[in-house]
Amino acid sequence: MLTKHGFDKLEQELLRLKTERQSVITAVAEARAQGGVRKSADYEAAKDRQGFVEGRIQEIEGTLSVAQVIDPDEVDGGGKVVFGATVQLEDEESGDTVTYQIVGEDEADLKQGLINISSPIARALIGKKEGDTAEVQAPSGIRRYEVVAVSYR
Repeated sequence: MLTKHGFDKLEQELLRLKTERQSVITAVAEARAQGGVRKSADYEAAKDRQGFVEGRIQEIEGTLSVAQVIDPDEVDGGGKVVFGATVQLEDEESGDTVTYQIVGEDEADLKQGLINISSPIARALIGKKEGDTAEVQAPSGIRRYEVVAVSYR
């Protein structure tokens, strides 16, 4: 599963990589033309980059071909936490608040507040609504979070 935003980002990355593909092929050819393929650091670096680009293109194409895309703007979760929802939480112990959006594995990025649907915190939040408490098993023990707000954006 991917959010609409995550799908669009992967499509943009795919387009960028396909554009980069030609310059990588040219770099490999130029390094080969300089001779001494066995000992050329430029050739090895270009081949490594080519391998990465081709692998990532295949990975993204595979993901996009089977992706179930969900647009959070069109979700009617009835106030409950569902895939694509943005959730504001308050740590009951510290009082700190955090905001997360529940997304697919391929778009998760904790620094941007995007958490994987299969993460412990997301699993604990699914089905909860404003005012509910979610208990999450953390390395330091069980953490309790109050659901402050749920939105679909």
